[in-house]
Amino acid sequence: MALYELRTYTLYVGKMGEAVDLYQKYGFPALQSGGHDAKLVGYFQGDTGVINQIVHLWKFEDDADRRAHWASVFANKAFVEDFAARFRPLVMSQEVKLLHAAPWGPHP
Repeated sequence: MALYELRTYTLYVGKMGEAVDLYQKYGFPALQSGGHDAKLVGYFQGDTGVINQIVHLWKFEDDADRRAHWASVFANKAFVEDFAARFRPLVMSQEVKLLHAAPWGPHP
């Protein structure tokens, strides 16, 4: 059964532009070059309700697959040094939810 991981980063007010720039220049290219984007369902930005958030959804085979994925991402020097080190100071809070698909309806 697939395991989904929903990550939500709440940024400090006024930092969304800088965060988007970092993701476009460093974050996503580093994920792509390492092949880490293969498990990504998508990135999203909040427009109403709680704003100043970047949300991303990942799909894994199971928890072992999830843990191996993140270990590989954080072993990627370009991701950690070029992106994460610059992105972290923009983040006020981070929430990670692990989700299992319901036994009905469509699934990504």
